[in-house]
Formats: sequence, C-alpha cells, structure tokens
Amino acid sequence: MSRLPYGEKGLYRSRDGVVLGVCKGLAGYFDLKVFWVRVIVVVLLFLSGVWPVLGVYILASLLMKPEPLRPIETEDEQEFYDRYVSSRQRAAKQLKRRYERLDRRIRRLEDAVTSREFDWEQRMNT
Repeated sequence: MSRLPYGEKGLYRSRDGVVLGVCKGLAGYFDLKVFWVRVIVVVLLFLSGVWPVLGVYILASLLMKPEPLRPIETEDEQEFYDRYVSSRQRAAKQLKRRYERLDRRIRRLEDAVTSREFDWEQRMNT
C-alpha cells in the first residue's frame, strides 16, 4: 500500500479504501494484510458493540491525513504536504508568495535582457 519512499512510512488514510480508507491505512502502516485488519475491526464491532467501534473508526478517519496522491521524495515535499493537510489556506498563501518572488525575478531578468545596456554589452563583447 505504501507509495511513500521518503523516510519512514506515515500513518495515512488510503484514498482507495472501502470505507474512508482507515483499515487499509492501518494495514499499510503496521505492514499487515487489509483482510486481517478488517477482521479485527469486525470482531471488535461484535464484542464491544456498534457505537464504540463506529465512533473510534470515524474519529480515526478524521484524525488520519489522507495518503498523498504522488510519492513524497524529499523532506521539503513532506514538509509541504504536512503543512497543506493541516492548513490549505496557509499552504496556498505560501505557494502564492513563492510564485510572486519567482515572477519578480523573471521580470528583472527580462528587464536586464531587453535593456539597451545589455544590447551594447553584447555588441562590444563580440
């Protein structure tokens, strides 16, 4: 299940699980087969009653982060993913600031290349 090659495996909800992906995420984290995790959940369901297990299951689905869509390869990607999952607005603002800084750098580069001084320097150096 784990498509996360960077660092240790994280505890994530699976995106392709049957019901919210909790059992498949737990199976991947503990390196078990999904079948056995589901069997344990069903046995606990019958032993303790429906509501306690259902409550814990729903709580786990709310607390577990969803599995990343693509593999995390670097520490920066892991940091961004964690930040994005905790606060999407803050991550979007960070991406916007990064884009604006890159845009300013490109504009300065374009200004330098299209300036008359650049043209004169090119003519003098050839």
